[in-house]
Amino acid sequence: MADDETRILLLEGIHESAVESFAAAGYSKVERLAHSLTGPDLLHAIVDVDYIGIRSRTQLDARVLEAAKRLKAIGCFCIGTNQVDLNVARRLGIPVFNAPFSNTRSVAELAIADIILLMRGIPEKAARARRGEWAKTALRAFEVRGKHLGIVGYGRIGSQLGILAEGLGMRVLYYDVEHKLPLGNATPVNSLEELLRQADVISLHVPETSVTRNMIDAQAIAVMRPGSLLINAARGTVVDIDSLAAALESGHIGGAAIDVFPVEPKSNKETFESPLRRFDNVILTPHIGGATEEAQTNIAREVTAKLIKYSDNGSTASAVNFPQVTIPDHEGRRRLLHIHKNEPGVMEQINRVFSRRRVNVAAQYLETHGDVGIVVMDIELEDAGPLIDELRAISATIRVRLLH
Repeated sequence: MADDETRILLLEGIHESAVESFAAAGYSKVERLAHSLTGPDLLHAIVDVDYIGIRSRTQLDARVLEAAKRLKAIGCFCIGTNQVDLNVARRLGIPVFNAPFSNTRSVAELAIADIILLMRGIPEKAARARRGEWAKTALRAFEVRGKHLGIVGYGRIGSQLGILAEGLGMRVLYYDVEHKLPLGNATPVNSLEELLRQADVISLHVPETSVTRNMIDAQAIAVMRPGSLLINAARGTVVDIDSLAAALESGHIGGAAIDVFPVEPKSNKETFESPLRRFDNVILTPHIGGATEEAQTNIAREVTAKLIKYSDNGSTASAVNFPQVTIPDHEGRRRLLHIHKNEPGVMEQINRVFSRRRVNVAAQYLETHGDVGIVVMDIELEDAGPLIDELRAISATIRVRLLH
C-alpha cells in the first residue's frame, strides 16, 4: 500500500493521468519531468526513488540500476523495453512493466496515413510547393485500392494495420516468424524475400532483436519491387539507413516513411541528423507512432495500474523480465515478498525460518524465471522485523519487502 515515504519519478512527459492514478491510490510523492535524464543527473535522481517511469529516451543500464538502491520496479510507458538492461534489473530483483497494447491503433493509423500520402506523392509535391514550384501532375500518383501491402510482423499492430488497409481495398500479405492466423482476407507468405518481391508497400512491425537488426539492408532492398515504398514505425535498428538512402538516390525505392531511427535526439532541443533529410519523397516523423492523446492516456493508465498492483499487492503479472505471479488481495493479512536467486534449497531455508519463529503462513505463491525466483507469502504476524532480518541473511536473498 502507499505510504508517505514512497517516491515515484516520471520522466519524458508521461501523461498526467499517471499522476492522477497514483494519487487516487494514495501515492502523493510523484515527481513528473517533461524530459529525459542522462549521466550524473539520472544517477542523482534515481538514488532514492522507489518507482520510475520512462519512455524510450532514458537509458537504464547496469551502472544506473546498481546505483538505484531503493528502486522496486520500472514502468516503461511504451511498447519497447530495450532501453532497460532487463537481465541486470532481474538480477537486482526489479521487475519491468510496459504497455504492449495501448498504442496499437495509433501506430496503425499513422502507417495508413503514410501509405496514402506516399502513394499520391504528397510529400514531394508539398515540399516543391513550399519552394514555390507548382507540380500539378498525376504522374506517379496512385490510389491505394488494389495495391499489395506487405506487413512484416503480424502482431497486434501489424494485424490491425491489415484490417484498416483492407477497408481501403488493399490486398494484404504478411510475414511473421511465428505462425499467425490471418484476420480478414490477409494472406501469409513463407519468407521475407517472397513478401518483398510481391508488395507495393512494405510496413515493418517487428521488435528489436539480433535477428531483426538491419533486417532491411542493401540486399533486402534490392529484392523489393522497383518504385515500391517502405514504412518503418517499429524500431530504428531494423532498417539500414545508409542502404535506404542509396536506394532512394538511385530511384529503386519510390519513397519511404520513417518514424524511428538508429540514433535519436535525447530532447526536442537537439538537432535531428539523418541522411534521409535531403529527400523530398520521404516522410520523417520524430518517433510519434504512439503519440496521440488517446494512446498516451491509455499507456499511462495501463503501466501505472501495473506498478500500483505490484506495490500494493505483490503481483508481477505481465512483467517482461520477471517471474509472473498473479495473486488475490490480502486484506486482513500481512504480505511478504522474497526475491531470491533461483537455486536449490532456498525454499527449504525460507520455510525453516518460518518454522523456527512459529509463523503461520496463510498462503504462499512461488514462481521462477531464469536465475530469479519470487515467493509471496501471506503471514499472521504482528512484528515482522526480526523475521525479515533472518530472511535477508539467507545467502540467496536478493531483496525482501513487506507490504503494509
